[in-house]
Amino acid sequence: MPTLPWIVPNAAPRDTEVHVFASRFETRSLWGALRFLARTPAVWRQIGRAPGAYGAALKARPLRRTFWTLSAWESADALKTFARSGAHRPTARGLSSQMRDVRFATWQTSADRLPVRWEEAERHLT
Repeated sequence: MPTLPWIVPNAAPRDTEVHVFASRFETRSLWGALRFLARTPAVWRQIGRAPGAYGAALKARPLRRTFWTLSAWESADALKTFARSGAHRPTARGLSSQMRDVRFATWQTSADRLPVRWEEAERHLT
């Protein structure tokens, strides 16, 4: 599962501002990378059902122990609700000790710029 392409759980209304979230992190060990990959399907299913989710993608380099996430949301509150519920909450808590060099970025963009390109996310994360 090196990359999960952009999915669109809910179509964003045209001419709407959306809240974008990007993350980049490395795991401390290959075991941590494997644990992350094992828990990804449940979180990915949650995104597919999440209210206010306008899109999401994942890029994984498990042998380098490096992962990126990219998502677009109706609002910061919709993102927070997702992160604090369902499979994501216990996954994030359970993997927190495995993480190092974690970076997060958020910004606003217009719905007509979705899907967000990885190059844009990487600019925001540096």
